[in-house]
Amino acid sequence: MNSDEKEDCECAPRQAENSPAEGTHREYEEPEIENPEASRMKRAAAKHLIERYYHQLTEGCGNESCSNSWCASSVGFNRMDNNAAAVKALELYKVNAKLCDTHPSKKVTASAHLESSAHSNSACSNSQLNHKVSHSVRDNFKDVNYLTEEKVYEILDICGEQEDYSPLIRVIGRVFSSAEGLVQSFRRSKPHTKEELKSLQGKDEDKDEDEKEAAACSATAMEEDSPASSSSARLGEGSSGENEVQRLSPDELSVDIDAVRRVYERLLSNEKIEAAFLNALVYLSPNVECDLTYHNVYSRDQNYLNLFVIVMENSNLHSPEYLEIALPQFCKAMSKLPLPAQAKLAGLWSHYSAEQIRRMVETFQQLITYKVISNEFNSRNLVNDDNAVVASTKCLKIVYYANVLGGDLDMEHNEDEDEEPIPESSELTLQELLGEERRNKKGPRVDPLETELGIRTNDCRKPLISFEEFVNEPLNEVLEMDKDYTFFKVETENKFSFMTCPFILNAVTKNLGLYYDNRIRMYSERRITVLYSLVQGQQLNPYLRLKVRRDHIIDDALVRLEMIAMENPADLKKQLYVEFEGEQGVDEGGVSKEFFQLVVEEIFNPDIGMFRYDEHTKMFWFNPSSYENEGQYTLIGIVLGLAIYNNCILDVHFPMVVYRKLMGKKGTFRDLAVANPVLYQSLKELMEYEGSVEEDMMITFQISHTDLFGNPLMHDLRENGDKIPVTNENRKEFVAQYAEYMLNKSVEKQFKAFRRGFHMVTNESPLKYLFRPEEIELLICGSRNLDFLALEETTEYDGGYNRDSRIIKEFWETVHSFGEEQKRFFLQFTTGTDRAPVGGLGKLKMIIAKNGPDTDRLPTSHTCFNVLLLPEYSCREKLKERLLKAITYAKGFGML
Repeated sequence: MNSDEKEDCECAPRQAENSPAEGTHREYEEPEIENPEASRMKRAAAKHLIERYYHQLTEGCGNESCSNSWCASSVGFNRMDNNAAAVKALELYKVNAKLCDTHPSKKVTASAHLESSAHSNSACSNSQLNHKVSHSVRDNFKDVNYLTEEKVYEILDICGEQEDYSPLIRVIGRVFSSAEGLVQSFRRSKPHTKEELKSLQGKDEDKDEDEKEAAACSATAMEEDSPASSSSARLGEGSSGENEVQRLSPDELSVDIDAVRRVYERLLSNEKIEAAFLNALVYLSPNVECDLTYHNVYSRDQNYLNLFVIVMENSNLHSPEYLEIALPQFCKAMSKLPLPAQAKLAGLWSHYSAEQIRRMVETFQQLITYKVISNEFNSRNLVNDDNAVVASTKCLKIVYYANVLGGDLDMEHNEDEDEEPIPESSELTLQELLGEERRNKKGPRVDPLETELGIRTNDCRKPLISFEEFVNEPLNEVLEMDKDYTFFKVETENKFSFMTCPFILNAVTKNLGLYYDNRIRMYSERRITVLYSLVQGQQLNPYLRLKVRRDHIIDDALVRLEMIAMENPADLKKQLYVEFEGEQGVDEGGVSKEFFQLVVEEIFNPDIGMFRYDEHTKMFWFNPSSYENEGQYTLIGIVLGLAIYNNCILDVHFPMVVYRKLMGKKGTFRDLAVANPVLYQSLKELMEYEGSVEEDMMITFQISHTDLFGNPLMHDLRENGDKIPVTNENRKEFVAQYAEYMLNKSVEKQFKAFRRGFHMVTNESPLKYLFRPEEIELLICGSRNLDFLALEETTEYDGGYNRDSRIIKEFWETVHSFGEEQKRFFLQFTTGTDRAPVGGLGKLKMIIAKNGPDTDRLPTSHTCFNVLLLPEYSCREKLKERLLKAITYAKGFGML
C-alpha cells in the first residue's frame, strides 16, 4: 500500500470528542507498529481535525465577517449536504487547509460543554433539570458517544416536549456513523423482565432514570479521561460489555436485538430521523470496509459484528432511498467479513423468525434487481463486474445459510462413502506426461462457509423460507453463463462467479453451467485420446461409441458399458455416440435420446425383477430379493449418470429418497411418506396411539414383508426381535429401525452398486455442489408439466412457413386438441423424449419446416435438432390424420 492509500484508509473520519493534541497531522503517516500508543493518539488528533473541518463546513465559526472560503459563516459560501461536507472535510484535512477560530458567540457553548464534562454525577443530574432550554439541550447530548434504549427514549421525550428533534438527529448521526459508537451501543447486560419491557415501550421514564443517566455520564467521563478510549472501545479492552460477551454462547452477541427493534419501531416513523439513519450509513460504510480490509478488526473484537446486526434491523433498508448509495456501500463492507464472522452471523440469524429472514432476503434481492434493471448488462458489460450486485449476493449467502441452519435439520443420517475408490483412468500417466492433471481430482468443491458451519444444504429438509425465494430471475436473465463458468473454474480473486452462490440461480441456469462443464470435459477427454494415440501409435476412439441391436438393447449396452467401466472408466466421460444396427440414423443427439428411453423401458420392466413397482405411488423401488448381481445395478447407475452427462431426459419414477441418498443422505421415517405412504400412515398411527401399544397391538421387533413373488420374509430389527414387544416407551425406536431397514439396510447392496455407477460418470462434475435432490430429479426426469402454449410461443419456422401461415394455425389447433398421451407421443416423435426439459417446454427450441406441397406422405422429424418436417396439407382433417398416424406408429431411424 502506498502512502496515499494508507492515509486514505487510516484517516477515514470517525467521531471522537476529545484529542490529546492538535499536532501536525503529517506525523500520522508514521507506521503504527513503531509506537502503537503514539499512533493511536495521532489518529485521534487526526479525527478531531477532520471533525472540525466538517463542523466548519456545516455550521460555520459564528463570525458573520469570516473571510475563510471554506467556512459556512463566510459570505457567498455555497451550502452543501452532510455527505458532500464529509468528503470535503477529508480533502481539506489532506491539504492542511485553514481552520477558523471559534467566534465568541460559539465559545459559550464550548465552555459550557467542557464544564459539564468536568462535573461529578450530581452535576450531571443538575444539567438534566435544565433540559427544557433548547440551546442547552443541544449541548447536553454532545458527550453521548454510544446509545442505549433508555438514552434514546430520554432524548426522544425531551425533543418531543420542545418540538425540536435536531438534538436526537445529531446524536443518531454521530453514533450511527461511527463504528466504535455503534459497536458499543445497545449492549445487553441482562434479560429484561416483563415489567421493564412495558416501561421501555411506554413514553414515560421510570423513577430510576436519573440514576441511569448519572451512571451514563460517569462512564462517559471515564472514557474521556483515557486518551485511547475510542481504540479501547473498538478492541474491547477492559470493557464490561466484552466481559459479558465471554459468557455468551458462540451464536450470541452482546447486542440487545429486541431493544434495537423497539428503538427502530419508534424512530423510523419520523421522516427527519429516518434521513439521519440514511446519511449515517453512507458515512459509516467506507470506514467499516476499511477496518475489515486492512485493520483485521474482527479478530481483535468479535463484538464488531454488533454494528451489522444493528444496521440490518432497519426495516427501511429496502426503500428506494437506500438502494442508490447507502445499501450498496454497506453490502460492500459486509462482504469483507472474514469467514468466521460470516459463520457467526449466520448462526445468530438462524434464530430469527421466517418473517425476519424474509425481510433480509427481500432487502438484498431488491438491491440486486434494482441494479440489474437499471443497467444494461451484456457480454461486454458483465453483471459479474458490478460491485453492488456481487457484494449483495455475498451478503445474501450469509442469510441463505442462516435459513438452512434455522430450518428442519437432519445431520445424523448420512450414507457411508464407497469403501473402494473409483478407479483412475489409465490415461492419468499420459496426462502427467503432458503436464496436465485431472480437474477436481479430490472431488467437487465444497462451499467454504458450509465447511465453517459444519453443515450441508442437503442436511436441511425444510428451511425457514423456501429455497425459491433466494432465486433472482432478473439476474438469471442477464447472466452470461459461459463467462461465469470460466470464472468458476479459474477461481481468481478478481472475478466473481455466481456459480459459487448456486442458491441465487434457477435450475435452467445451473443446468447450462453443468452443460458447459460436461462438454468441456468431453472435449478434454477427446483431445487426450488423440494425444494418447500419437504417443502409443494406436488408433483409439475419441467417443464413447455404443453399437446396439434394437431387440437386444440391454444385453448389448450393458455388456459394453461393463467392459468400459472395468478397463477405463474415464471413457464414460467421453461424448456418447449410439448407433442402432441396421438403421441409418446418425447420432447428433436424437439417437441417444431414444437409446436411453428404450433402455429405461427394459430395465424397469417388472418382469426383469430388478425394481418393484408400487401401484399406489406409481413409483419404482429397489428389489431387495433380486437375482441380478451388483454389477447390473452399477450399470443402471452408469446409465442415469450418462443421461445427465449427455443432457438427456429419462422417464424414470423414483421417490425423492433415492435422490437424497444419491446426494449422501440416508432414508428416514419421514421419507416413507412418499416412498411407502401406507406403511408411513400405519407407523404414524402407532406413534400417536394413546392406549397401551403392548397390550392392544401385540407387535414385536420382528417384521415381515414379501418378496417379488409374494413369499413372506421375516426380519428381526433387534437380536431376538420376536421376543421383544413394542411398548409405548420403545415404539419410537421401533419406527426408526423399521424405516432404516426398509429404506437402507434391505437394499444396501443394490443401492451402493447403483450409486457407485452413478458416481463413475458424475464424480468430477459440480453436480452435488450446484443442485439439491429435487433439482437432480428435474435433471434426470425433466418437467412433468407439458405446457404446449409455451412451446407454441417459442417455436420457430422455416422453408416458407411463418406464425400466420394457414397450416401452422391448423397445426397448433390440432395439437392443442390432443389428449395427454397423444401430446407425449408428439413430443417423443419430434424431440426423442416425451418429457419437457428443465424449465418447461418454453425452453425447447422446436422448428417446423415446410416439406413440400400437399401429399399423402407422413410428417417426418429430425429428433437431433427438434425439427418437424410438415408438408402443406390441403385441409385440417388430413393434417390431423397424417400427424396422428406418424406419431403413433413411428419407431426407428431411416424407416419410410
